[in-house]
Amino acid sequence: MASDKSERGFNRRSSAYQLDILRGHAKKNAWTGPPLDTIYAGLAIKLNHHAAVVAIAVRDCTYLLDFFEHQFEESDSNHISSREIADFVLTRLRDYSREHCERFMGIAMPEEVFVRIPTLCSRLWHELDILPIVFREDIAISTFWLKSKGDKVEAKSEVKKSTDELSESMARRCLRFFGPGNNPILEVGLQGLVEVDSSLRIRIATEDDYKDTVGPTTWAAVQHYASDLKDRNVKIAFFSATPQGGGVALMRHALVRCAVNMGVDLKWYVPKPRPGVFRITKTNHNILQGVSAVDERFTAEHQKIMTDWINENANRYWVSPGGPLSAPADGGADIVILDDPQMPSIVSLAKQIAPNRPVVFRSHIQIRSDLISTPGTPQEETWAWIWERIKMADLFISHPVASFVPANVPREMVGFMPATTDWLDGLNKTMSDWDVAFYGRVFNTLCRNSQIPTINFPDDQYIVQIARFDPSKGILDCLDSYAKFFDLLSEKKPDVKPPKLLLCGHGSVDDPDGTVVYDSALRYLKEDLPELADNVCIIRLGPTDQVLNALLSKAKIALQLSSREGFEVKVSEAIHKGKPVIASLAGGIPLQIQHGVNGFLVEVGDTDAVAEHLFELWTDHDLYKQMSHAALNTVSDELGTVGSALGWFYIASEATKGKAVKPNAAWINDLARKVASQPYQKGENRLKRAVKVEDMK
Repeated sequence: MASDKSERGFNRRSSAYQLDILRGHAKKNAWTGPPLDTIYAGLAIKLNHHAAVVAIAVRDCTYLLDFFEHQFEESDSNHISSREIADFVLTRLRDYSREHCERFMGIAMPEEVFVRIPTLCSRLWHELDILPIVFREDIAISTFWLKSKGDKVEAKSEVKKSTDELSESMARRCLRFFGPGNNPILEVGLQGLVEVDSSLRIRIATEDDYKDTVGPTTWAAVQHYASDLKDRNVKIAFFSATPQGGGVALMRHALVRCAVNMGVDLKWYVPKPRPGVFRITKTNHNILQGVSAVDERFTAEHQKIMTDWINENANRYWVSPGGPLSAPADGGADIVILDDPQMPSIVSLAKQIAPNRPVVFRSHIQIRSDLISTPGTPQEETWAWIWERIKMADLFISHPVASFVPANVPREMVGFMPATTDWLDGLNKTMSDWDVAFYGRVFNTLCRNSQIPTINFPDDQYIVQIARFDPSKGILDCLDSYAKFFDLLSEKKPDVKPPKLLLCGHGSVDDPDGTVVYDSALRYLKEDLPELADNVCIIRLGPTDQVLNALLSKAKIALQLSSREGFEVKVSEAIHKGKPVIASLAGGIPLQIQHGVNGFLVEVGDTDAVAEHLFELWTDHDLYKQMSHAALNTVSDELGTVGSALGWFYIASEATKGKAVKPNAAWINDLARKVASQPYQKGENRLKRAVKVEDMK
């Protein structure tokens, strides 16, 4: 242990009166009371062979609030370890937060600190839920401001800052990365490149963190392909319609982050939005799922708008030399992956420019292939337009449900991959009760502002469905199921306090139906179920992942009653937290649930069955404990970011070697494991390998 001496300590004094109010709620980790004030920090560390100086500056959005400086000195027998310094920084930040009942949202530091103490950022994120931001002095904030790819900002010649000055400077710069609601500001840079994690300045995970999320065979397999892609400098380019809001965006943020940690060149591009386009794309989405209005059609005018939108973006940003759609010899991507049926023209453009370059199309929604096969239907017309533009693709990747693949797609080009989630991001990471309570109070403040019932955990228990307010998410079925459960409980167990019902989810920039569905749910509750108004919370939330994480973490039971669904990985997110799930037999949902083991499966619209299962789980404590324990041990590696990386790295590695990848309706994960010589081990969790809904239960 190195010897140490403190030179300057924190000396700020908070209001004793205000602290008494806050500590009463904080002591119980209750969701009642006002939310904590948010603060930010800057960190600077001067390291040499014999001593280390640690400086921490604390500020709010306006003022410098406090400052701390501490010096470590090397003893005769011990060097100063990076672990020792990391422990010290985390302890000081945790203690300061608890003492002042305030919440650190972010901390900024020079890149030298990140390099010298490589576990610090990950620990700040996972142990304290503080967003770590690393500044590199010679690189621009965003590629948007660069004249050409690869340019750097010339470092200014200046006197080296002292640790106290540098820490305060870092605290000020930290503020720049946060927008409304204390969310990191999303950045889209040059050529529509999504600047994941603020151009990778935000560092929330290390390669070792990803390794710990999967078993050894999965990790060995993904490393097999990552090494090949790195050795050959393969460039992978993903395209989708939006950088934020839906499941595709969540997966791509996570995949880019993971790929960077593994040294794989994977980038993600989105088009510049155009007014009116997202109304058309959402209508197409509804048409293909069979939930659109009878008279809705994908008209010739709509087709022209869509085509012009993609061609304009391609010509302005992607096809010029160095752009992702330019030929590989001109600096373009070696493989192109279209992650969205909203932009089918990307496939034909990529093939026209480089005919031998592999191009992959991924379909991420439930497609009513039965209606597509019926001449004259809106589904047949919409799919015909899409297929004409994607039929040149080398691979057609679908959710693992056979009926999602239209009959005119050749079987040999079809491969199955599930949706995935990231166990290390704000939606899923394990948070302390202190942090969960912080977000619970934030949530209740939003409820009060919207004049809807709050959830005063731990006194209130609740059932939750987390999903977008979409016509296919079964929102009204949730309300009807809860009403029947409430009556059943009142009749058979009148002394048992019922849980509340929470229906919530994020919005999305390309989902104009959200407000309509949200309003209809509130109207239905008010007009048809007024007696339950005080027990039901229906709310749309902003894009704060940790709020949803907190709500799922403390829920007793999760619902997913979709009428139409692609995969809905929210089911596995709930199971991963040990929550029994009651869900409908829709899309890929039943692949994730072992009926009677970690949840229950019901027919779409069977609200009586949902109510019965809710009653069982709420009143039979042994059954609940059994299912909760089973849930913690039944999540497959396929459903995390590393599992996703394995599938995409396999496709990119094989296809860019000139090999013809022909899945023939096989699971991509299975093919990847086989080629990497990493077979499944006895007892290793896998999703069900059924692709017909009737075989999934």
